Amino acid sequence: MNIQIINWCVDIAMGIVFLVCFVTGLLKFTLLQQALALNELVLPFAVISDLHDWSGILLGVFVAIHLLLNRRWIVKMTKKMLAGAGDLSAE
Repeated sequence: MNIQIINWCVDIAMGIVFLVCFVTGLLKFTLLQQALALNELVLPFAVISDLHDWSGILLGVFVAIHLLLNRRWIVKMTKKMLAGAGDLSAE
């Protein structure tokens, strides 16, 4: 399989999992609930909390895979930055 397709799939999955983690984090945020008068709503907080926890774990896994897939670019750019290279365009 093409590495670009794998990269794209990992990035899409990472974005979806981030959105789930972000939204469930907002729902768990008690000050936001009070400010928006959502504390009267009956929300399945156990499910929301589980979704938030698992999406956070999955996000960490996808970030690790993303960094692993892009390690050559990261090393190359780090060397350029540390050397003080004027042209930082990716090759």
